[in-house]
Amino acid sequence: MSNPLRISAGDLEADAIMDAIEDGRRVVITTTAAQGEYEVTLRYDGSVYYCDTPTRLHRHETEREMRTCIRNMGYGATAEDA
Repeated sequence: MSNPLRISAGDLEADAIMDAIEDGRRVVITTTAAQGEYEVTLRYDGSVYYCDTPTRLHRHETEREMRTCIRNMGYGATAEDA
Protein backbone atom coordinates (compact mmCIF):
# COMPACT_ATOMS: atom_id res chain seq x y z
CA MET A 1 0.00 0.00 0.00
CA SER A 2 1.28 3.48 -0.83
CA ASN A 3 1.96 6.10 1.78
CA PRO A 4 -1.06 8.18 2.71
CA LEU A 5 -1.30 11.71 1.39
CA ARG A 6 -1.34 14.00 4.44
CA ILE A 7 -2.83 17.46 4.01
CA SER A 8 -4.66 20.14 5.96
CA ALA A 9 -8.27 20.97 5.16
CA GLY A 10 -8.37 23.37 2.23
CA ASP A 11 -4.89 22.52 0.90
CA LEU A 12 -6.16 20.76 -2.25
CA GLU A 13 -9.25 21.06 -4.39
CA ALA A 14 -11.78 18.22 -4.43
CA ASP A 15 -10.53 17.05 -7.86
CA ALA A 16 -7.01 16.44 -6.52
CA ILE A 17 -8.37 14.67 -3.43
CA MET A 18 -10.62 12.46 -5.57
CA ASP A 19 -7.74 11.66 -7.95
CA ALA A 20 -5.59 10.53 -5.03
CA ILE A 21 -8.22 8.27 -3.44
CA GLU A 22 -9.27 6.81 -6.79
CA ASP A 23 -5.59 5.97 -7.40
CA GLY A 24 -5.69 3.88 -4.22
CA ARG A 25 -4.13 6.34 -1.79
CA ARG A 26 -5.59 7.20 1.55
CA VAL A 27 -5.91 10.93 2.11
CA VAL A 28 -5.47 11.97 5.73
CA ILE A 29 -6.85 15.44 6.32
CA THR A 30 -6.10 17.46 9.44
CA THR A 31 -8.99 19.74 10.29
CA THR A 32 -10.33 21.65 13.26
CA ALA A 33 -13.63 21.79 15.08
CA ALA A 34 -14.83 23.25 18.35
CA GLN A 35 -13.06 20.47 20.26
CA GLY A 36 -9.72 21.10 18.54
CA GLU A 37 -7.70 19.47 15.78
CA TYR A 38 -8.43 15.98 14.44
CA GLU A 39 -7.74 13.77 11.43
CA VAL A 40 -10.15 12.38 8.86
CA THR A 41 -9.15 9.61 6.46
CA LEU A 42 -10.71 9.44 2.99
CA ARG A 43 -10.35 6.26 0.94
CA TYR A 44 -11.90 4.22 -1.86
CA ASP A 45 -11.98 0.43 -2.11
CA GLY A 46 -12.96 0.30 -5.78
CA SER A 47 -16.69 0.34 -5.15
CA VAL A 48 -17.37 2.37 -1.99
CA TYR A 49 -15.89 5.66 -0.79
CA TYR A 50 -15.17 6.02 2.93
CA CYS A 51 -14.78 9.03 5.19
CA ASP A 52 -13.38 7.83 8.51
CA THR A 53 -13.73 10.44 11.27
CA PRO A 54 -12.78 10.04 14.93
CA THR A 55 -16.42 9.30 15.80
CA ARG A 56 -17.93 7.70 12.72
CA LEU A 57 -17.24 5.85 9.47
CA HIS A 58 -19.26 7.35 6.62
CA ARG A 59 -19.89 5.35 3.44
CA HIS A 60 -20.58 6.99 0.11
CA GLU A 61 -21.82 4.86 -2.77
CA THR A 62 -21.01 7.32 -5.58
CA GLU A 63 -18.31 9.80 -6.54
CA ARG A 64 -20.92 12.55 -6.37
CA GLU A 65 -21.75 11.68 -2.75
CA MET A 66 -18.06 11.75 -1.83
CA ARG A 67 -17.53 15.11 -3.55
CA THR A 68 -20.53 16.49 -1.65
CA CYS A 69 -19.01 15.28 1.63
CA ILE A 70 -15.65 16.89 0.80
CA ARG A 71 -17.39 20.17 -0.05
CA ASN A 72 -19.84 20.22 2.86
CA MET A 73 -17.21 19.33 5.46
CA GLY A 74 -14.70 21.88 4.13
CA TYR A 75 -11.98 19.31 3.39
CA GLY A 76 -11.21 20.64 -0.08
CA ALA A 77 -10.22 24.09 -1.28
CA THR A 78 -12.94 26.13 -2.92
CA ALA A 79 -12.66 28.29 -6.03
CA GLU A 80 -12.51 31.33 -3.75
CA ASP A 81 -9.38 29.86 -2.08
CA ALA A 82 -7.49 29.61 -5.37
